[in-house]
Amino acid sequence: MADLKYQPVPHDHDAFLQKAIKRKGFKEAYDSLEEEYGLIHELLSARSRSGLTQEAVAELMGTTKSAVSRLESASRHSPSLTTLKKYAKAVGCRLEIKLIPDLP
Repeated sequence: MADLKYQPVPHDHDAFLQKAIKRKGFKEAYDSLEEEYGLIHELLSARSRSGLTQEAVAELMGTTKSAVSRLESASRHSPSLTTLKKYAKAVGCRLEIKLIPDLP
């Protein structure tokens, strides 16, 4: 069995954003993907808290590491609720979805 302990790579997201925001068109593109990036942040945070690698999550979900990698990336892939539930269970969480009314 593979080493299932998660060892995160250091990443300063704020520093990355400060540098990237200077690129033409970045802010508009980033803002348009706010919800997708929010989901990815939630997935990565949950996996980090659980201490699991992508391989371990994949094993618990009954899928492949590449499928977990795609789920955790900013691709144009929209995961199903079933997949999100399996991921949540694998990292020791439950899935909660909310619809928040827009304020006038």
